[in-house]
Amino acid sequence: MPARSGRGAQDEGIASVSVLELARSPLTDDLEHVLAQTRDLWDDLRGQRVFITGGTGFIGTWLLASFAWANDRLGLGARATVLTRAPDIFLRRAGYLAAHPAIELLAGDVVTFHMPEGKFSHVIHAATFLARSGRPSDPLALLNANLRATRRVLRLACRCGARRFLFTSSGAVYGRQPPELARVPEEYVGAPEATDLGSAYGHSKRLSELLTVGYAARHGLEPTIARCFAFVGPYLPFDRRLAIGNFLADALRGGPIEVLGDGTPVRSYLYAADLASWLWTIFLRGQAGRTYNVGSEEAVSIAEVARAVADAVHPGAEIRIAGAPRRGVPAERYVPATRRAREELGLREDIGLAEAISRTATWARRTRVT
Repeated sequence: MPARSGRGAQDEGIASVSVLELARSPLTDDLEHVLAQTRDLWDDLRGQRVFITGGTGFIGTWLLASFAWANDRLGLGARATVLTRAPDIFLRRAGYLAAHPAIELLAGDVVTFHMPEGKFSHVIHAATFLARSGRPSDPLALLNANLRATRRVLRLACRCGARRFLFTSSGAVYGRQPPELARVPEEYVGAPEATDLGSAYGHSKRLSELLTVGYAARHGLEPTIARCFAFVGPYLPFDRRLAIGNFLADALRGGPIEVLGDGTPVRSYLYAADLASWLWTIFLRGQAGRTYNVGSEEAVSIAEVARAVADAVHPGAEIRIAGAPRRGVPAERYVPATRRAREELGLREDIGLAEAISRTATWARRTRVT
């Protein structure tokens, strides 16, 4: 399908944006934060052309917003082609990005998209297929779709002469985190249960990582792999089975905040601006072939997350926890160890959970997400 460029969006009535217009967005402080943390990286992209899949999802939107901000502020003269299944939705959701003259939208599915012509120096594969709720209705289709998508993007990278390649994987590659393991490191050799159809997503990410390093060995790519955990921030979807997104939606409506389980699972949440800083750093400075956990080490129970949301967004809101903790059953954990990212790349978490929740709620109110 033909590409839709920023200039084409302008023809449809959305004005092309400059850094001054970006500055009017509710992300200004966050984008300045990302730039401050990554300023010495961006020369790698000066005058270059980047291809991004998944660029209109939560992670991708943050990559695009920080790319556009740095491009304008530093005069990089870089360009980004962004694959999206729904350009019209993205125009409504983030028109200031879709209209940016350095951003071109390419309409297509990540499994079957028409490969654009020309060279790309850098490729980011952030698109993924997820089950919307509970167990995937067709786990084999999900597994196959993610593998086909990764293979197609790798083929594009090899065909277009790209050097750097970033694959956004998932903490799901580790399978169930042992309760005695407070934070799971990259060296952990656990895996999703091989006969559990509900683990298809985790297996698809593991095999996609293998595909990535396999193509790198054969074709000379320099890939880095970001194993992403849980996040909070502007553009977080409030209409999926994401606990913190559901809690924010409940609180912004005035409560009650509904906890569907027993509140004992343990999670951690990295703020989106820190996420963007981490991903650009891993992409442009990470060791080729290396995996890096991306997330917060600040572990909190789901019940504590609900309370933190209430305190930051709607103090006094009622919290309803559906289930009771089961005696003798350890809490499920999903928390990364991030020593590798901290020690090798100097990354850190700058924005704590309470502030992250407050910023996300402020953005949601301004943009009337709920």
